[in-house]
Amino acid sequence: MEIHVMIEPHNGASYDDQLAIALAVSAAGLDGLFRADHYLVGVDNPRSEWLTDAWITLAGLARDTTGITLGSLVSPVTFRTPAQLAIMVAQADAMSGGRIELGLGAGWWQAEHQTFGIDFPAVGERFDRMTEQLDIITGLWRTPPSSRLDYAGKFYQLENAPGVRCHREGGVPIIIGGGGPRRTPLLAARFAREFNSGWLSPGRTRAEFDRVHAACREVDRDPASLQLSTVQTVCVGRTAAELHTRSTSLGLSLDELHADSAGITGTVDEAVDRIREYRDAGVDRLYLEFLDLTDLDLLAVIGYEVLPRLA
Repeated sequence: MEIHVMIEPHNGASYDDQLAIALAVSAAGLDGLFRADHYLVGVDNPRSEWLTDAWITLAGLARDTTGITLGSLVSPVTFRTPAQLAIMVAQADAMSGGRIELGLGAGWWQAEHQTFGIDFPAVGERFDRMTEQLDIITGLWRTPPSSRLDYAGKFYQLENAPGVRCHREGGVPIIIGGGGPRRTPLLAARFAREFNSGWLSPGRTRAEFDRVHAACREVDRDPASLQLSTVQTVCVGRTAAELHTRSTSLGLSLDELHADSAGITGTVDEAVDRIREYRDAGVDRLYLEFLDLTDLDLLAVIGYEVLPRLA
């Protein structure tokens, strides 16, 4: 099982803050760093002095780090045109030497769109746009730069567009996730290297995986070819006292962190047992949601205390 860290920098993190996390992820022996793609600061967090763009940040990290995987979890289709995104992601991937992955979603945060003047269509249209974006992005990546791509969609049209050269043949790996019962699994089965299910118990996570496996069979894809992942909030302490201190600093009780029978919360032994539950549910890749962006010691706990026991 791969272990990655997921952060939400819109809650208050400069580029330097994110680079410090990325370097700590690498030093702790974790596999990668993924970040949310948002601009609006959370309503419960007054810190707003730093607003950062996901893909500018990831391009910077591509040059300032080595070894670890980097990506978005996830970029909303409302933020960028598909051709623009295809070029940005391919360039960041080349800058990283082939370590970038694209998480793409339909978008959900209406207030964020209103704040920054970004169109926010109804959910059905957002999924229609997502389908066209995936068609265009993968089409541009698979078209040789010397060739041209035309696309006549309802929302996006391309005329004689040159193919986008990628560091890796076939383009950058795509991650699609969410709880949609029908369209999300089918899009993942058609376009994604990885399907992601977030913040659910091991049992409910397994049910989401069963749904996307059924979608794979529906489009004649081998379900085993689709990587499965989950995002889970993490709060781990070497001792019960350290665990209590860490949860208190987050402003959350241990009961809140255990809500809905999800998350990786507990002492090191408890965290190891919990991660094994997700592994047994079919998880190939675990994203640990890192809430306190200043608590680099938590990454050391995961890297030096939890990972060796999983091995």
